Amino acid sequence: MTIVRKHVRQRLSQVVIHNGTVYLAGIVADEPVPDDPGAQTANILKKIDGFLAEAGSNRSSMLSATIWLSDMAYYDAMNKEWDAWVPEGCAPGRACVESKLAAPKYKVEIRITAAVV
Repeated sequence: MTIVRKHVRQRLSQVVIHNGTVYLAGIVADEPVPDDPGAQTANILKKIDGFLAEAGSNRSSMLSATIWLSDMAYYDAMNKEWDAWVPEGCAPGRACVESKLAAPKYKVEIRITAAVV
């Protein structure tokens, strides 16, 4: 079976497609707004939309999501953006955990797995 990799870097491929499934790497905001997890989440979700479309998928086809927050105090701000973004009846299996992220400027990181449609 073919494996398609997009936006390949030395350490990761941003998008991997295999056997009708698209796997995204963890996505962070392009230019994170300091101490604004809602703005970071909105930027991340916009990027996810683009990556999913490029892979032949969309947010209605999400299978799973993993969300990392640098502080659980950001949970409500992240969920405000997330809840408005996820189509009704299409919520993926999801985990949300607190974790130290790659740099202090990042407050939110999201990874998605979705079906290719």
